[in-house]
Amino acid sequence: MLTTFLLLFSFISCSDSSTDATAQQAQETSSSEEAKTKPAEPQQRIVSLGGSVTETIFALGEGDRVVAVDASSLYPEDVLKLPKVGYYRQISTEGILSAKPSIVIASDASGPKESIEQIAKIGVPITQVSSEKTLAGTEKRIQQIASLLNKKKEGEKIIAQIREDLKLVQKPEKSPKVLFIYARGIGTLSVGGKNTASSEMITLAGGTNAVQEYEGYKPLNAESIIIAAPDYILLTTRGLDSLGTIDDLLKLKGISETPAAKNKRIISMDDLMLLGFGPRTGKAAAELSKLLQK
Repeated sequence: MLTTFLLLFSFISCSDSSTDATAQQAQETSSSEEAKTKPAEPQQRIVSLGGSVTETIFALGEGDRVVAVDASSLYPEDVLKLPKVGYYRQISTEGILSAKPSIVIASDASGPKESIEQIAKIGVPITQVSSEKTLAGTEKRIQQIASLLNKKKEGEKIIAQIREDLKLVQKPEKSPKVLFIYARGIGTLSVGGKNTASSEMITLAGGTNAVQEYEGYKPLNAESIIIAAPDYILLTTRGLDSLGTIDDLLKLKGISETPAAKNKRIISMDDLMLLGFGPRTGKAAAELSKLLQK
């Protein structure tokens, strides 16, 4: 508490008459639907919260203004050199304030709520943009960020490229069943159901989610996986690495009995590219569609 107080006091004390205009423009957190924060000035320091948010800012050519990011921001490579302010769902108010931002651009899934409100109350403009993991949500998020950074034309170009990339998706006559496993080690294995980023990407790539019985993610269950009988098993690269090798994955109970395992149809893709729904969404769908042809 003392550290937070000192940071808040330091942040406020550093403001002088030259920053009065910026303070006057500060506003309460805007909703993901409206994103009403005024366009950022050229010299503003940006803190970005959310992997797809950060990737979009860089794709718009504004990466040099980003001074700190959250832990889910992994692309492009330059992002890895920036200070981290915690995971976007559990941000560090102290970390954000220590970066002395002029503006914070955040996914509307960022939190906790108290931290978001605290940052806004002390005069740092903070805008939350859509976190929807769909094609429509991706385009909306890009438009919101592009408008905020006065880069509308660049934003439209990114959207146009996504649509062009999606034209490369090769949809087979019979849609293969794909099972997505979220893994962070043997002890943390979940399967993606309906209305998830993984399910949306599988559909964009011409596949069918092998799990239709529930929404969200549920712990891996051997019996349900056997019943699902997926043609392919999909993981993120980091997820597969956390399990060891493909052979280690195939040894897991239930998985070894699936058509995917018997034919060794295991696919892994970059985490943020597969699930982030950022500027590379079209490329991700096209790449996955090719892998589903093998």
